[in-house]
Amino acid sequence: MFESMVGRIRTPDALGEAEAEALVHGICFKTGPPERLGVEVEWLVHQLDAPQTPVSPERLSTAYTALRALPLTSSLTVEPGGQLELSSLPATSLMDCIRTVSADLDSVRAVLRDVGLGIVGLGHDPWHAPRRFLRQPRYDAMEAHFERLGPAGRYMMCSTASVQVCVDAGYEEPGPLGHVRRWWLAHHLGAVLLASFANSPMADNRPTGWRSTRQLRWMQIGAGRAGGAPLDTHPRTSWARHVLHAPVMCIRRDSGPWDVPDDLTLRDWTRHLMPRPPLHGDLDYHVTTLFPPVRPRGHLELRMIDAQPGDDGWIVPLAVTAALFDDREATDIACRAVEPLAARTLGRQAPRNPLYEIAARDALTDPGLREAAVTCFTAALDALPRLGATTAVQDAVSAFLERYVSRGRCPADDMLVMEGGTGHGRLSEEYGP
Repeated sequence: MFESMVGRIRTPDALGEAEAEALVHGICFKTGPPERLGVEVEWLVHQLDAPQTPVSPERLSTAYTALRALPLTSSLTVEPGGQLELSSLPATSLMDCIRTVSADLDSVRAVLRDVGLGIVGLGHDPWHAPRRFLRQPRYDAMEAHFERLGPAGRYMMCSTASVQVCVDAGYEEPGPLGHVRRWWLAHHLGAVLLASFANSPMADNRPTGWRSTRQLRWMQIGAGRAGGAPLDTHPRTSWARHVLHAPVMCIRRDSGPWDVPDDLTLRDWTRHLMPRPPLHGDLDYHVTTLFPPVRPRGHLELRMIDAQPGDDGWIVPLAVTAALFDDREATDIACRAVEPLAARTLGRQAPRNPLYEIAARDALTDPGLREAAVTCFTAALDALPRLGATTAVQDAVSAFLERYVSRGRCPADDMLVMEGGTGHGRLSEEYGP
């Protein structure tokens, strides 16, 4: 009883409802000239000689200890299932970003190769059941939270990998490079990027019926956790309200298991102060537990792109996205190209709307998405020389346009052909390191 009463006392450092909303409103978009670019590349880790055999936790631990000793420019982190992630520093040009991350990846591959391991670019593990590698209070609480919704959360945590592209929010003022238009473009172009780079049609050794099973997992864990903010109000207002309405995943403790509340929104927590009053750090942490397809973190983080095959496959979505956001001519073309797609959302938030569902399931076999993708990739290819892209980068985008987009295909279609043909041996060769 006494403990319950203490929990309701508003301490001087407790976070109030209005304060929380104002803080999110003030920091979610850092406006100014769009000058910087970043990328986060996630990879599944496998054995070079037996990619279908799970890597033991001991072997992963040894490999990651060696990797953490590398003098990398990018930040190296490990995801709950043992996936590896490299996050670039903000770069002032596309080529600076590519060179830095490519050099870091070369170093990472060399260390892993010495211990018989490699990294593979797949949006979803096609072979193994989800298995958690990291045992930390954050991930214990996350798994407990997701278990209430079904198995999708375990797959999302342990079996998925992506290419996340980060672009500046844009100018405060209206216009083609203003943050309001870039917010709108990110969501609708996001469906085109999702469809074009879909690369996860399999799970548990069989096709799932979705070209991006990774995106399917995000849709399955619920709108409160992985849904986007509505687009019918100003982006700052919409995102701030979304954060306050979103369910609290966990309440941290200094020691012992973290609390995993049931059906407690951040707004409710600031009002009722239970099981303890929320603090400013709790707001910051809460935002990191939200996984919409476009997340405003001062900049815009585009999270809908599957990990890509090959050593350098990640460069294509990075280059295409950079061109379509940071070149005025390409931005205008992209906005016009995706405008007809906006009606297909039926006003629902991404990714739980018809447009994103079709993009994840059917990809570029959908005529509307294919038409928009051809237009956007062509515009991006025209813009890349203006962004200082090398001939090699332009050639990679051109090859992707020819091999996939122009033919209404995506990397997932290659995997499905292999699955129906000679099996997983070719799959591991094509998608290996």
